[in-house]
Amino acid sequence: MTPRPGTERPGGRESLLGVALAVLGGVGVAVQSRLNGTLAEHLGSGFAAAVVSFGSGLVVLALALALWPRSRAALRRVASALRASGRTHDDAPHAATPRLRWWECVGGAAGGFFVATQGLTVGRLGVAVFIVAIVAGQSVSSLVVDRLGLAPGGVRPITVGRALGPALTVVAVLVSVGDRLGSASTLALAALPVLAGAGSAWQQAVNGRVRAVASDAPGGFGPGVATATFLNFLVGTTVLVVALAVSLIVSGVPSGRFPAEPWLYAGGVVGIGFIGISAAVVHRIGVLLLSLGMIAGQIVGAVAIDAVTPGARPPGLSTYAGAGLTLVAVALPALAQRRRGGAVRPRRRVTQRR
Repeated sequence: MTPRPGTERPGGRESLLGVALAVLGGVGVAVQSRLNGTLAEHLGSGFAAAVVSFGSGLVVLALALALWPRSRAALRRVASALRASGRTHDDAPHAATPRLRWWECVGGAAGGFFVATQGLTVGRLGVAVFIVAIVAGQSVSSLVVDRLGLAPGGVRPITVGRALGPALTVVAVLVSVGDRLGSASTLALAALPVLAGAGSAWQQAVNGRVRAVASDAPGGFGPGVATATFLNFLVGTTVLVVALAVSLIVSGVPSGRFPAEPWLYAGGVVGIGFIGISAAVVHRIGVLLLSLGMIAGQIVGAVAIDAVTPGARPPGLSTYAGAGLTLVAVALPALAQRRRGGAVRPRRRVTQRR
């Protein structure tokens, strides 16, 4: 019996490759964070730096779609799927017509919320507590998202091996940043980054669904990834522009200026890389392994950046220990999935009686 598209069981090599790409994407997140953080210092506004980063990525993707006919065909397929979702059964007689709900196309809003939360809470929580809260929200939410089958790869049940990964990840991050935790009096604010981490898992799932629909257009996989990434940046940029406008009304125009170093504007291009990776591999490894892999990449990348950046605080023994534990946390569910053959269950389709 041939499995339905999107529910194939990936082989061990494909799963390992997907996790490796997720770790690489996490390193990209760490690099982008350093670029955007430095840009924000020059501009005097985290919101302005985020708009520049997302906006530059959006411009690059818009040019790519304009010059790549197959990606435009993929974008038209997404538009057709959105229109089909609003039709009744009688209005859409062709069962093969893909359907995509509007909320599956706004994953970029979670990215905008993440950046906005960073600007609102990091100053009071500190980076350490912020990272712990993000990891906690993302790890737990990844399990739930996989269990509900929101990603295109189908339902992935919660097992002991898969549950140990998120738990060990939170412990690993606590070990890594334990000497830099802030005051307990501000921990109530940590609810916002927890929600941002949960939203990140949902973002990865719905971006994967957009990619799955778009990849069925002529040209296949590559244009589908480009289309999903473009929609992510379009929505995220819109959210951040609104946030910047509110910030300007409340706090006034920042006193900073645009820096002369061109590399500080590369955050958007780096973002294209890791958003594209997440959209490309989520159907193969699931949201949990994708999230854990990217978390491991962020920790390892941050340690490496701090180790080579002049003037940065050098990583201590606890930081290296935490980075090593994150790799173990990724390995546990990856090995559990490999032993089970990467088995997933397709989502049940609800049929209405006529």
